[in-house]
Amino acid sequence: MTRPERIEPGPGQESVWDYPRPPRVERTDARIRVVHRGVVVADSTAAWRVLETSQPPAYYLPPVDVDDSVLRPSSTTTFCEWKGMASYVDVVVPDGAGHTEVVADAGWRYPDPVPGFEAIRGHLAFYPQKVDECWVDDERVQPNEGSFYGGWITSKVVGPFKGAPGTHGW
Repeated sequence: MTRPERIEPGPGQESVWDYPRPPRVERTDARIRVVHRGVVVADSTAAWRVLETSQPPAYYLPPVDVDDSVLRPSSTTTFCEWKGMASYVDVVVPDGAGHTEVVADAGWRYPDPVPGFEAIRGHLAFYPQKVDECWVDDERVQPNEGSFYGGWITSKVVGPFKGAPGTHGW
């Protein structure tokens, strides 16, 4: 599949096609929230965003702003050519029927990132595809299509976005 044309960003917007490769890490003071089944999993104004060509930003939250009581280590690991080895966490919350719901591999972190990505060491990122709600300030995030990328789509970022079936070769 040929990559569609870059969408020209409007005022106050960014194009993911202007993001660098290798990715850039930058601080954001936006309020970043993750909620699942009404449980606030994370709430931070001290996050980092990782900006990579073709992908919506991924947000990495400091552990102090994440409710560790609803996280469980997963056995899943992956390798990123830019950031290094990632480990994953499940989100475990009450399901409203007296049981618990386990959202497998809902988040990930880089315990020992490669040089250039030290700022996100131990910080947690979450897949908006796997949890009920992700927010940037007061805007609810749209999940990145597909299951590989954990990008957060808001009205401030335009694509086209890599991640949907057929976009692997972009």
